Amino acid sequence: MKKTIASILTCAFFTVGHAQTSAGKLLLENLDNPAGIMEGQPRFSWQIQSKQRNTLQSAYEIKVSSGKNIVWSSGKVNTDSSVHVAYKGSPLVANEKYQWQVKVWDQNGKSAAWSAPASFQMGLMSPGDWKAQWIESGITEAPSRPSQLFRKSFSTGKKIKSATAYITSHGMYEAYLNGKRIGDAWLTPGWTSYNKRLQYQSYDVTHLLQQGANTVGAMLGNGWYRSVLGWNNNGNIYGKTLGLLMQINIEYADGSKDIVATDGSWKSETGSVTYSEIYNGETIDARKEKLNWNTNNHDDKSWAAVQVKNYPLTNIVTTVNEAVKKQESFKALKIITTPAGEKVIDFGQNLVGWVEMKVTGKAGDSVLLSHAEVLDKKGNFYTENLRAAKAQNKYILKGGSSETFHPYFTWQGFRYVKVEGYPGELKPEHFTAYALYSDMKPTGIFNSSDSLINQLQHNIQWGQKGNFLDVPTDCPQRDERLGWTGDAQAFSRTASFNMNVNNFFAKWMRDVEADQIDGLVPHVIPNALGKDGNSAGWADVATIVPWDMYIAYGDKRILATQYNSMKAFVESVRRTTKDDLWNTTWHFGDWLFYRPFDDNDGSSAVTDKHLIAQCFYAHSTQLLINTAKVLENTADVTTYTNLLQRIKAAFNKEYVTATGRLVSGTQTAYVLALQFDMLPENSRQQAADRLVENIKRYHNHLTTGFLGTPYLCHVLTRFGHSDLAYTLLMQDTYPSWLYPVKMGATTIWERWDGIKTDGSFQTPTMNSFNHYAYGAIGDWMYRKMVGLDTYEDGVGYKHIQVKPHIGGKFTHASASLQTYYGTLSNAWKKDSAQISMQVEIPANTRATIYIPGTDISKITESNAPLSSSKDIKVTGREDGYIVVETGSGKYSFAVKQ
Repeated sequence: MKKTIASILTCAFFTVGHAQTSAGKLLLENLDNPAGIMEGQPRFSWQIQSKQRNTLQSAYEIKVSSGKNIVWSSGKVNTDSSVHVAYKGSPLVANEKYQWQVKVWDQNGKSAAWSAPASFQMGLMSPGDWKAQWIESGITEAPSRPSQLFRKSFSTGKKIKSATAYITSHGMYEAYLNGKRIGDAWLTPGWTSYNKRLQYQSYDVTHLLQQGANTVGAMLGNGWYRSVLGWNNNGNIYGKTLGLLMQINIEYADGSKDIVATDGSWKSETGSVTYSEIYNGETIDARKEKLNWNTNNHDDKSWAAVQVKNYPLTNIVTTVNEAVKKQESFKALKIITTPAGEKVIDFGQNLVGWVEMKVTGKAGDSVLLSHAEVLDKKGNFYTENLRAAKAQNKYILKGGSSETFHPYFTWQGFRYVKVEGYPGELKPEHFTAYALYSDMKPTGIFNSSDSLINQLQHNIQWGQKGNFLDVPTDCPQRDERLGWTGDAQAFSRTASFNMNVNNFFAKWMRDVEADQIDGLVPHVIPNALGKDGNSAGWADVATIVPWDMYIAYGDKRILATQYNSMKAFVESVRRTTKDDLWNTTWHFGDWLFYRPFDDNDGSSAVTDKHLIAQCFYAHSTQLLINTAKVLENTADVTTYTNLLQRIKAAFNKEYVTATGRLVSGTQTAYVLALQFDMLPENSRQQAADRLVENIKRYHNHLTTGFLGTPYLCHVLTRFGHSDLAYTLLMQDTYPSWLYPVKMGATTIWERWDGIKTDGSFQTPTMNSFNHYAYGAIGDWMYRKMVGLDTYEDGVGYKHIQVKPHIGGKFTHASASLQTYYGTLSNAWKKDSAQISMQVEIPANTRATIYIPGTDISKITESNAPLSSSKDIKVTGREDGYIVVETGSGKYSFAVKQ
């Protein structure tokens, strides 16, 4: 296929002239110059950079070296593959640093110069590479379970060439070398199914190590390991005792090596963090700080000896996803005195992270910061929707000069902060809010002529930022913050536009597999809630997310890695079915759908949960078939194709009347039946028409919940009703996407009416104001409204579709996406005279572009008739579009009205 694409484009389009082609933006395992690689055959990606239209790669050569030694040279490989190219050299060595370069040839056989070198470092690849021992505190723990300190002094007598620290813990850790913080990651080692998969992080600490005396230290907090998670005081899920595992691999200038590792020579104490829980917050008593405890200038004679533990190392894995880091900062917009007389800071944005406070006062002065997302209708501080979570940070001053406080092992979801006990005048400049989220690269930009829609996009992105904190959480503020599977699957494709979530989801999906119980998928991952699972639309995360990542990034490995998990889930459902109907287990259903207050016409939006389950059963089976085809597992293709036919036949027998009506006449029922092709082809258009009737019955409002909403506008567009999809998008009264925007939302709400029209709140026990699931409309905005998509014969935007659906009252809309190949973008404008499209296609790809119009003579490209372009091939007309094929480059189309 790849050679065919290259030859087609070369024959059809390429002109004689050459432009300089080069390779840049080198990635290994989707990361820039990463460390801690455990994968024996890591994958290389690069971008072809050229200003020439229709540029393709015809061949590449990769060389990998360690020092002056070349450890692998691929030789010239004739292919257009430039993404996820696997290493095929001799075995890579633990802790070793490597450099790599790539050279490419263009479609004319002309070679570019070698790229600038990139680097990667292998991690500790097996339990035998760990020389460190698990250590735990030797101090009897207080009931408040304060954070624990560990330290060791050591000496290096030679000139240091390089040093790498490998660290993990039971609980969260912060590590230091000679008083300096190691790395810029927070909430490490992240959250996984710890007993099966405990991540370690790798840090280059060469610049922190000094010849002579050194001190290494670490501070541990409860974190996800033993904080209460979920409800009913559900703590100590993974263990009761904090522990540290750390080693520093040192290489000296003379070639000799040394290791400093946790063992019985370390010492332990407690410090200023006297209490730390995820939901309740943190208490820091600066009077209890151990001065210079992580430097050479501290006497640790009173510290206790540590306890060495012989825990197995077989569950330890490297970190493949981006770490949580401090991101945007927010100054206090204003300080409010509420009607209740409280002092409240407004940061203007509902965010996830914490507040850093500067304060001067006397020893023992205490400041309490409480966090909230909204104010009530009277303007008072509102925390009832946090349920049992206190979400408070308390700081006790040591007195004297100015002090700075922020928490270490917790975070909050908030826009407003109530301040109590602050000594002196409360000033905005004393408070800065920092957002925390996984350090995924921003990839997508969307803009339009409508300011409310632009704010909706802002809210979608900030909902993702706030809840993509190492795992895809449902909400970040109340006593939950769990990796709910239904939310994640509904939003995963939208997420892949806004940020590069390839590694983020690859890591999380491994925990899905780790926590499956005989194939059954728990409701939350990591599983903090017990044995319940396999709810339709939640458990289907096992199949939906791997396939979404494959489509978005062309990442075949995630399919291979997750295939057993995908198959085990489908089999776990099959075992519970009767006559091929998944109607024997409990399901959440179309969670938080719109419930009309007036149901006199009997058109309630309640959708039969087992009808929903049957649709998702079919969808997961279809995705398993798709994956089996990609992996060339022909036996499974046959087996599950037969199963899928039976699933759909059972659906039509059980849930469809003789006249083609669904037994649940709701929007969600018709949306799912159409999205997943549950109905015979000759019945689908009439089902789509019934969906339209339903929407109009609700005065052009949606009634869908978590499972129907992501597909609603897609189905309307697919069946010729893009005008109604636009009407729903632009609806600004309840229920709609824009209603929260008009109510002042800066993130996506959990409920359509989290704040009612009279300013009162929905049920406080379930009313998050930062809950990204309904933000899945973003996927329609990016892929249908602006039209940026990828074909399945060239996943990961190797074969691109640009097909905008222009409508509504918009005069323009644009989107750009940073793909692995480069920038893909489209910007359309419409006025009475013409429709224009500015399109950019990255090098080493091809595109099928749909230009709105039916008369080729009225279309120009770069101010010349379309028919005269040598770089573009017109292939036909389709549904009101002129269809063209192009290669890379920038194109300016105009269609006269």
